[in-house]
Amino acid sequence: MSKEKKTLHTKTGDRVVVLSGKDKGKIGNVKKVNTTKGKVLVEGVNLKTKAQKPNPMAGIEGGLNKVEAMIDSSNVMVVCPACEKATRIKVEIRNDKKVRVCKKCNETLDV
Repeated sequence: MSKEKKTLHTKTGDRVVVLSGKDKGKIGNVKKVNTTKGKVLVEGVNLKTKAQKPNPMAGIEGGLNKVEAMIDSSNVMVVCPACEKATRIKVEIRNDKKVRVCKKCNETLDV
């Protein structure tokens, strides 16, 4: 099994909308991107319940905590900041740099 990096359409800090699953239609920001597995961590989406043991030495209280889990990058679509719509992206070369561009309004997504 090789550890190849996949090229993903999302980057950390992008605003995305979830396309499928129990959180379909939710919008959130990408906190983390895993290029080897092709997964993203979106804040407020795909919450799992995790049991936490109490640790008085570290000051950690025990109980059930909600934790965000990774979802596949194919299940999210980037929301364009200019037109505020979920859109596919294309990569263009502008000023000798690769830039991600909204397919609907032709505005750049990278600042």
